[in-house]
Amino acid sequence: MKPIRALFWDVGGVLLSNAWDHEQRAQAVERFGLDAHRFEALHQENVAEFEQGGITLDEYLTHTVFSQKNDISRDDFCRFMFSLSRAKSDVLEYARLLARSKRMATINNESRALNEYRIRKFGLDGIFSLFVSSCYVGLRKPDPGIYRLALDLTQVSPEECCFIDDRPANIQGARAAGMRAILFEALDPLKQSLEQQGVTP
Repeated sequence: MKPIRALFWDVGGVLLSNAWDHEQRAQAVERFGLDAHRFEALHQENVAEFEQGGITLDEYLTHTVFSQKNDISRDDFCRFMFSLSRAKSDVLEYARLLARSKRMATINNESRALNEYRIRKFGLDGIFSLFVSSCYVGLRKPDPGIYRLALDLTQVSPEECCFIDDRPANIQGARAAGMRAILFEALDPLKQSLEQQGVTP
């Protein structure tokens, strides 16, 4: 078996908290008194275009939160969205150590504004040299195309790559592209799985 040369990471749920998943949206619904069913239906109508870079954060909010007149401040809502991101500090530090000897990239589904905020806020550009983010490439996991694109951009063979994600469907997508893959649950099991494949800091 060839040694692993490149590690691809999901961001939300692995390195950081999720940015705008159902838990975060539920907090926003409660904080701003939104109609939960209506907001979620509008979110589902717009999320693919939002995460694939087709609409901006401002346009997404116009379609979802502000599609009907209300007293919510757009700036307050945006600040609240950004404030929900949290670091998984132990996993980030481990990734930083691995970056000394491995090619490191993300494959993540995220809207542009939140993605760029999180890269800056948590110093992800000091760990990863490539961000294969849905908002930049117009593809979302588990679409096979996003994994093929990541491989093309890094020019590393699939069997020399390992993808880390917390969702089984995304793991299946990576394996279908020929990558090795690890389902993330916590840092210690991740370390053990990588060590079994010869990856250590």
